Amino acid sequence: MFSRKQLEDIKNLQRLCEAEDHIQLKLNWDMLHNRNNDESNDFLHYENEELAGFIGLYDFGNSVELCGMVSPNYRRKGIFSKLFTSALEEITKRKKYTRVLLNAPANSSSAKSFLQNISCTFSVSEYQMKWSETELFDYDDVTIRPSKPEDLQDEIQLDVRCFGFSENEAADFNHRVKLHNPREFYMIEHDHQAVGKIRVHHEGQEAWIYGFAIYPEYQGKGIGRKALKKIIKDEHEAGYGIFLEVEARNSNALRLYESCGFKVVQGQDYYQYK
Repeated sequence: MFSRKQLEDIKNLQRLCEAEDHIQLKLNWDMLHNRNNDESNDFLHYENEELAGFIGLYDFGNSVELCGMVSPNYRRKGIFSKLFTSALEEITKRKKYTRVLLNAPANSSSAKSFLQNISCTFSVSEYQMKWSETELFDYDDVTIRPSKPEDLQDEIQLDVRCFGFSENEAADFNHRVKLHNPREFYMIEHDHQAVGKIRVHHEGQEAWIYGFAIYPEYQGKGIGRKALKKIIKDEHEAGYGIFLEVEARNSNALRLYESCGFKVVQGQDYYQYK
């Protein structure tokens, strides 16, 4: 688990790199805030008591994502390569991943330069989207309520059927993400039946939507659109800017989000490490 100073050091380094390179890094702050001591997921390099480099691992069942950065003041010293080697050693030790994905901001020249020198292939692009104000309505036939312990099986099955997790992976993932912030998780009901789920994480004045899933048999009926608009309405009225992420190849989700007022503000490219 990070100390308060380490978290602040990472945040400051992120600001510095983003300003220098005109990029947006995806560091999964909801996960960084909730690290535990059971696994080594984060690799930090200090120079003269200043955080010079950082790499974080983000576990998603059978795949793991890796994202990092080095201060502009300490580049071309091999710092990122050393951190990357340490991260790969930890990944190899776990013996459970079928995919290792390297995350790079789409317009980061330094990231692309590094990727050209390692064994990896492009996998997929992901868009960060921000909601722009549109007219919102409430709907009586769709309900959003906090998740309860008895909803766990539905949450696991939604991860299995919508995101391709195995049941064991989904159970482990749900256990880990709920350890520290169980109040971020909501169930979507239609006619008093649980048909989906959604998570809302707050970071400063931003509300980030994650894990939005509707059972396949209930998709295409407008339920997801109504649920999303209810969440947007609540978060907007509470004064938050609203964000989410979507893979470029998920055209149905992309169209849904665009129709609800979301616009692309940043792109991330993922490369599969060989």
